[in-house]
Amino acid sequence: MSEVGRITFNGLYRHALDDKRRIQVPAKWRPTEPGTELTVAVWHKHKEGPCLRVLPPEKQASLLRSLEAMPNDHPAKSSLKRLIGEMSVQVSLDSAGRICLPEEMVKAAGITKETVVAGVLDAFEIWEPARHERVRQADAVNAMEAFKYME
Repeated sequence: MSEVGRITFNGLYRHALDDKRRIQVPAKWRPTEPGTELTVAVWHKHKEGPCLRVLPPEKQASLLRSLEAMPNDHPAKSSLKRLIGEMSVQVSLDSAGRICLPEEMVKAAGITKETVVAGVLDAFEIWEPARHERVRQADAVNAMEAFKYME
């Protein structure tokens, strides 16, 4: 997909899981190509606890390329491939624009009913609300330093 047609995941939304663990994907974030699958992964890269990261196909492909670029004898390569493979699934949107989240992933992210759906520009994250608030507070502390890297 060209840069012009690529979806930018920005904004913050609050959605509840329904009884089947389905969550609404914001309309502007939905793939335009019918049948496009998104990758949902348990994302452990936050000290406040895991969330669910949802990757569009091009981001999933980029992740796979970076794993394949690692030397085969790198001790982390097999571990990362196994961890990411075991902790991710492909999902499709239903006719109402929802994705169904696996029970184990919802539990791992601490989500019960309410969620915060947050854009991270090239993907989006699904958070348990209190955990997301802790991440926002940590981000606010780091913001001044982080903005130094922007042009």
